[in-house]
Amino acid sequence: MESDKKLKSSYESNRDMVLKEYEKGNVVFMGVDTPCVCPLKEFLKQPAEGILYDLNRSEVVVLQFIKDQKWVNDYAVAKVIRELKRQLEEEQNKSKKRTKYDSR
Repeated sequence: MESDKKLKSSYESNRDMVLKEYEKGNVVFMGVDTPCVCPLKEFLKQPAEGILYDLNRSEVVVLQFIKDQKWVNDYAVAKVIRELKRQLEEEQNKSKKRTKYDSR
């Protein structure tokens, strides 16, 4: 019974920390042993592969848990992140080209 209270307290503590960090504009993800906190804007500067690795949501990882139906949504998340990152990079490249030509 006492261990259940400690576990619940731990979950609530983690939940509170995660929600507070999101309010500050940070993303929280699990590292090897502890939660990691990073400004969301900085986190998104890395390639899609890095984002998926940090979030443990690469297609290879997700397919390891195929017995859990949650894998379907996790797999979709990986594909969505890759596509959004591709579109973002495409728009950034277009913007750089426009700026380059505008400065002539």
